[in-house]
Amino acid sequence: MALSDNPYPVQFSVDSPEESRDRMSVFLRFILAIPIVILFAAVSGESAGIRSFGGAAGGTLMAGPLLMILFRQKYPKWWFDWNFALSKFTNRVAVYLFMLRDEYPSTDEEQAVHLELPYPDVEQDLSKWLPLIKWFLAIPHYIILAVLWVLVVFAVIISWLSILITGNHPSGLFNFVVGVMRWTNRVGAYAFVLVTDVYPPFRLDP
Repeated sequence: MALSDNPYPVQFSVDSPEESRDRMSVFLRFILAIPIVILFAAVSGESAGIRSFGGAAGGTLMAGPLLMILFRQKYPKWWFDWNFALSKFTNRVAVYLFMLRDEYPSTDEEQAVHLELPYPDVEQDLSKWLPLIKWFLAIPHYIILAVLWVLVVFAVIISWLSILITGNHPSGLFNFVVGVMRWTNRVGAYAFVLVTDVYPPFRLDP
């Protein structure tokens, strides 16, 4: 298992809004988000909020890349491109739902949400057998992230009220939610998207 180092191969950030927030958009956020959430569910393989990893028609492709890494030491570029594009779209939708930005999520443009995933040179960068157990090695992260995502729910509610009252998003809560998303993206890239063997760091910071 490779040890994490700084900078980590997977990077995530969200540009902090420079202007006062759109209070009406924030107030109606969960209603306004319905169309993009439906579209997201259609392309991501989501069902009742549970992600379908390895889905053939939608969702993150895991089983195919795992088998290709294991038996052919290849990661087809178009499979990577699909996973990368879906991950970026997922984050844009999440950023909108979590009140971090007011721009309506684009299906293809980066907007203010930045995710970097390395396309691996499988023979040089990835172990042939490690993908079989990455999901297991990441269990400590799942436990911590479960607690952090509960805190995110409270952070989003407090942020929602703060924006409605003051027009601004508390910077501490903004950075906390972005940090949890960053941590989650790194664990997903390691354990499910399989683009790096570097074990994710236990931190919210870049």
